[in-house]
Amino acid sequence: MAKFKKQDALDYHSQGRAGKIEVIPSKPYSTQRDLTLAYSPGVAEPCLEIEKNPDDAYKYTTKGNLVAVISNGTAVLGLGDIGALASKPVMEGKGLLFKIFADIDVFDIEVDTKNIDEFVNTVKNIAVTFGGINLEDIKAPECFEIERRLKEELDIPLMHDDQHGTAIISAAALLNAVELSNKKMSEVKIIINGAGASANSCAKMYIAVGANKDNIMMLDSKGVIHKNRTDLNEYKAFFAIEDKGIHTLKDAIKGADVFVGLSTGNILSQDMVRSMANNCIVFALANPNPEISYELAIQSREDIIFATGRSDHPNQVNNVLGFPFIFRGALDVRAKCINEEMKLAATLALASIAKEPVPEHINLTYGVNNLKFGKEYIIPKPMDNRLLSAVSAAVAKAAMDSGVARQNITDWEAYKLHLDTKLGRYNKLMRGITSKAKSDPKKVVFAEADNFKILKAAQVARDEGIAIPILLGNKDKILAMMDEYGLDMKDCIIRDAWLPEEEARRNEFGDMLWKKRERRGLTQYEARRIMKDRNYFGAMLVENGEADAMISGLTRWYGAPIKPAFDVIGKREGVDRVAGLYIIVTKKGPYFFADTTMNTDPTAEELANIAVLTANTIKQFNITPRIAMLSYSNFGSTNNGEIPRKVQKAVSILHKNHPDLIVDGDIQANFAVNNDLLKEQFPFSQLVDKNVNTFIFPNLASGNIAYKLMQELGNAEAIGPVLMGLKKPIHILQLGSSVREIVNMTAIAVVDAQNK
Repeated sequence: MAKFKKQDALDYHSQGRAGKIEVIPSKPYSTQRDLTLAYSPGVAEPCLEIEKNPDDAYKYTTKGNLVAVISNGTAVLGLGDIGALASKPVMEGKGLLFKIFADIDVFDIEVDTKNIDEFVNTVKNIAVTFGGINLEDIKAPECFEIERRLKEELDIPLMHDDQHGTAIISAAALLNAVELSNKKMSEVKIIINGAGASANSCAKMYIAVGANKDNIMMLDSKGVIHKNRTDLNEYKAFFAIEDKGIHTLKDAIKGADVFVGLSTGNILSQDMVRSMANNCIVFALANPNPEISYELAIQSREDIIFATGRSDHPNQVNNVLGFPFIFRGALDVRAKCINEEMKLAATLALASIAKEPVPEHINLTYGVNNLKFGKEYIIPKPMDNRLLSAVSAAVAKAAMDSGVARQNITDWEAYKLHLDTKLGRYNKLMRGITSKAKSDPKKVVFAEADNFKILKAAQVARDEGIAIPILLGNKDKILAMMDEYGLDMKDCIIRDAWLPEEEARRNEFGDMLWKKRERRGLTQYEARRIMKDRNYFGAMLVENGEADAMISGLTRWYGAPIKPAFDVIGKREGVDRVAGLYIIVTKKGPYFFADTTMNTDPTAEELANIAVLTANTIKQFNITPRIAMLSYSNFGSTNNGEIPRKVQKAVSILHKNHPDLIVDGDIQANFAVNNDLLKEQFPFSQLVDKNVNTFIFPNLASGNIAYKLMQELGNAEAIGPVLMGLKKPIHILQLGSSVREIVNMTAIAVVDAQNK
């Protein structure tokens, strides 16, 4: 699990715009006419249409893509009953997940009451606003009654995710685990430790996928739930068994095929696991500490199939595999509810995906060579791009088949394609790069570690498992900052090129540089002296194999760290030009801009080389580059300028020497990004219907200006610059980069080192 300090979490939620979500207008609003249409008097027209036909609310408002995440804060994320207001950060977080995984808009609503009638009436009275309702963090048994009554009274999709999310995901995992154990679902003996909302729903879902109710034994904090107990509510009583003298978990688990933990951490011992049947299945789903740790469970026996709710072990049972896609499918057919058929469809779709060949980007993201269906892969990974289309389509079809859909889908392939492109196929780029970095963290020199931002970013990278930091800078200052800001990093290697104890190393490094550049005017004395420069010393650590990559440039202009990189590391064989690439992250996915930092006025040949270098870099991220060679003309429309001519020549070189590349130009930027315009005017272009994602600029000025405008005016996140073409990874930060940007660059540097 990711490590962080209390202040890190508080800063994340408070810095910049407070909170995690915002409302953004989806229509033009820059002119008086726009405002007249948006509000008075233009808004009267859709109001009157909706009055005549309420279904037109889906046509004229956000209702069809708007979900309410509603809680009273009585059972929050293991924090318990902290109240409605204190639950708001969690509800905002749920809204963020809805948006990034399924492009569903969310209003979070915190209802300050524990009274069932008041809560139900509040939700019922506001439900007309929404296309769906996600109930969250409401304690049992009240949550059962609240959900039951609201489902009876409302005609929109509604689900209490705490109950049904875990049930759907764990049932999919259980189906596959039982199959791998060569057993039958109808015969396995299941122990469920926990008797709250989630446990109740899980047990019912296991029955829906084939488990025998008589083979399920449920325990609460007082032990086995049996019929002689007098303290059972109706929900626990449904699962009560005959009293056979088995009252404790230790006794109940003997000979069991399956253990599902929905309770508290560290209550399952190795001896208990050893007492289970052959090929046992253990789902220890308590968070953050499972009922038994992964390490202890795996050590207890070789035939175990093990899952947790954690991201740092195989088989993560995570609700994010379910709720975004279930609501997406339900909204897209305007379902009246989320019924059992739809939940079962989601379960079966998840189970099925795990059996399919795993796309290479998943292997790359999680740092494995050949992930495949088996004991350590019984459920899809949360970052699997197939989830959105597969699960949403299954849910939508189940809604139609069960008669609760108001709108039908006829072309399923078109629907799945629409879902694949809805968020941008590669909108999870940075998360994928970070996951790949974590799979094999490398040693990274932070050349300005006596700067707080750099030191903080190094700690985040270390704590997240992205990199192994080597801190380079003034040692006394670094240690003082660690103490001042409470940074727990004294176990990291600290190098200070100015210290007397580093003199021998400086001289050794200087002699290595002198031999590299002795015929280029550098003397041995100058080479040794220059090693006091942190960028030379850091680059030499990389060149000498003591580190795998270097990050620098936060406090100095871009050129200062570049020369040491060239002098010490040098260009990769076959590379004529080193170039700079920026990744511009937008709501439509990432775009790649080059060259933005290095080559002032490249020739046609150099432009072609930059395009090839950029394409090869983008392929490392498992993305197919589709390249527009930009100019101020379109396909020779202006031949009287140097820029169009050299861009046309560069394209000709690329078409001849790299026919496999998707590339065309010269082309204006608006035609490159507007496919309809391009298809209408230039249907012959190789870029038609290709969704351009890569832009090669004709000179440094245009590229640099464009990415900075996108960053500031377009509210896009700029990641970079990624320095392309060096033998080993040296990456130069933007002057004044944020901690987040430094961590992103560190992840890119680690992946670069992995690939090299």
